Amino acid sequence: MTSIETLAAFLGWCTAINLGMLIFASLLVPMRSSISSVHAKMFGLDEADLSRAYVQYLAQYKIAFFIFNLAPYIALRIIL
Repeated sequence: MTSIETLAAFLGWCTAINLGMLIFASLLVPMRSSISSVHAKMFGLDEADLSRAYVQYLAQYKIAFFIFNLAPYIALRIIL
């Protein structure tokens, strides 16, 4: 059985890793001109749809990050 302290440490590391990935992906959005052509060919999208898809991806990732990583971590830190 996992202790609450171990679970809190696990969620803390998950939060740190996912935050780093979110920041990295957010920093790549301004540099998307070089990546956009490759993604547009891969997925058969035009530039406007691809730009919308990038923003939608980041928004969904951020919501999932808050719900599944940050909120449980903060809740565990409050009860400890």
